Amino acid sequence: MLIHNLIRPGSQDLQELFSRRPQSKVLLANDTSVGLGYAPMSPLERLVLAVEKRLNSRDRSRAHPAWGEDIKIMGVRYGGAVRLTVACAMIGGYLRHIDDYFEEKIAVADLARNLAIEFGFPQCSVNVNMADDPRTGAIYLTVTGTSAEAGDDGQVGRGNRVNGLITPYRPMILEAVAGKNPVTHVGKIYNVLAREIAETLVAEEPDITAAQCLLMGQIGAPVTEPALLHIRLATRDGAPVAQFERRVDEIARAHLGRTSQLVEDFIAGTIDVF
Repeated sequence: MLIHNLIRPGSQDLQELFSRRPQSKVLLANDTSVGLGYAPMSPLERLVLAVEKRLNSRDRSRAHPAWGEDIKIMGVRYGGAVRLTVACAMIGGYLRHIDDYFEEKIAVADLARNLAIEFGFPQCSVNVNMADDPRTGAIYLTVTGTSAEAGDDGQVGRGNRVNGLITPYRPMILEAVAGKNPVTHVGKIYNVLAREIAETLVAEEPDITAAQCLLMGQIGAPVTEPALLHIRLATRDGAPVAQFERRVDEIARAHLGRTSQLVEDFIAGTIDVF
């Protein structure tokens, strides 16, 4: 097999924009885009994320090497009960018999069910690899642990947001964060910044019960100066939002002021963008 790796230079105008800096040395946004974040996560959101992280943890590669990395989880809440549908690609090289495959499915379901109890959902049904048909031997078996080997690789724009989730009932944008440059692409930077601002507001202000933050960046403007910063709050006992205006302004400015450090964190690989 021959692999031809072709890396082309970016467009001339964007290269010039990258090199152009104001006196403050702050880099200029190379796109017009929006970032969006919210806090806190719901119990169901936290559960789904915890199950995915546990299934994909380093420990599982030792205890359950047959579990592949291609894992998808759908969580639905019915009052106090939860239903989890889990897709977990299995690696055939670690399975000697089809019975081993079904034992691994049981282990996946047990892990998810136990985590559900920890997160306050004792009533939890778990279904794993529901497309399987044991009668015909059709099971989710792979060589590498991902369905991409069969061409089912999807597109980056459909993937998880920076909090690790796809949340259709939450405010969200369609910007594909993965693959964007972490230095000047506000569609990447602002999604993380917006999430951090929302999380800080909820964490530091006891009377703010929930927060949403939207940041819009304009191409050619400094990444530290969004064209729009919009914050929505839910408060305890209906406290007037106006009383938090000064604190919200302080927190937002503080996070925007650390954009350069955020870029360094991106480059160092310490920020997950899923």
